[in-house]
Amino acid sequence: MLAAVAFLCTLAARMEAKKTILVIDDEPHITLGLKDALEFEGFRVVTASNGKDGAQLARQEHPHAILLDLMLPDVNGYQVCEDVRRFDAFVPIIMLTAKSQEADKIRGLDAGADDYVTKPFSVGELVARIRAIFRRANRPSESASFNLGKLTVNVAAHTLERAGKPTESLSFYEVELLRMLFERAGQPVSREEILNKIWGVDANPTNRTIDNFIVKLRRKIEKHPDKPEHILTVYGFGYKLVV
Repeated sequence: MLAAVAFLCTLAARMEAKKTILVIDDEPHITLGLKDALEFEGFRVVTASNGKDGAQLARQEHPHAILLDLMLPDVNGYQVCEDVRRFDAFVPIIMLTAKSQEADKIRGLDAGADDYVTKPFSVGELVARIRAIFRRANRPSESASFNLGKLTVNVAAHTLERAGKPTESLSFYEVELLRMLFERAGQPVSREEILNKIWGVDANPTNRTIDNFIVKLRRKIEKHPDKPEHILTVYGFGYKLVV
């Protein structure tokens, strides 16, 4: 009897330790495939087939990450992303999209998405990205904050602060990218290294994730985003941070 109780307690603890992934997609075969693959990898998966239910589940379940389809039957993924960001600024959101136009990807990042994957995609790569997110999230923070000119990046609170008062929310990827550039301040960091260490993916000629993300980040940090003073482009190579 005691052994059975101990087993149930251990099982409950393992269930509690599972990280929850919310999948919002109206295509049953994609939802089922992602659910099977993610559960096989040890995640708990909850699903929604439309944007309204997805946003509601995000409130109820407090997932550790969200996989969000752009084209939904009721509202589009941009609107869902904006809704989620109103009550959760931190949860990583990866947008699943059949659109490959750069403007669509930038719009998704502006809405609050952290990353995007173009359909058809590799489930293995998607799982690898999610695991990379969680590894970095569990990494001890070397510093609680650091300064960029008159701004302070609060690593724990995921905010930009001016004179001690929050001015902008930062997503998980934004904090990680700024922290990486800050640790190498004044040194050029290649796009390939940034993509590999932050997003967990290899660079390729069509991957504009980092460039689109920098555009979004400059809008939050730079006084004149078109004439940046802090996040500078090293043409043909990558970026460097000037503090």
